[in-house]
Amino acid sequence: MKLLSKCQVKEMVLYSPQHIARLEAAGQFPKRVQLGVNRVGWIEDEILHWLQCRIDAREQQL
Repeated sequence: MKLLSKCQVKEMVLYSPQHIARLEAAGQFPKRVQLGVNRVGWIEDEILHWLQCRIDAREQQL
């Protein structure tokens, strides 16, 4: 299992940290893992799955 930093997630999904937080709060993005008082991470497989779902939805629209 690999954990991704906020910067790594931002680069993968091309959203701002604020938008990622809004999606997460709405239950539309994988939840972060609290690693410490001021440190969070996301599970890479969950982010990749989230991205794949968007790609699959795009293919279904065509």
